[in-house]
Amino acid sequence: MSTTTATYAVPGMSCQHCVDSVTRELTKLDGVEAVDVDLAAGSVAVTSADPLDLEAVRAAVDEAGFDLDG
Repeated sequence: MSTTTATYAVPGMSCQHCVDSVTRELTKLDGVEAVDVDLAAGSVAVTSADPLDLEAVRAAVDEAGFDLDG
C-alpha cells in the first residue's frame, strides 16, 4: 500500500497547543495516517493513503484556528 505526503505552510503556530490543535483536526480527515508539525518552519507534513483535497485541508486548519498559506 502506497502513501503520499504533502507539506503545507501554516504560519502562526508557536506552541504545543498549536501543534495539538492542528494535528487533531487534520487527523479527522479520511485517509490521514500521520501529521508532523514543524513549529520552526511553520509547516505541517501530512501523510495519507491518497492525496488530500486542498480545500478539506484548508478547512481542517481553519477549524484549528489557523490559515493555510498559499
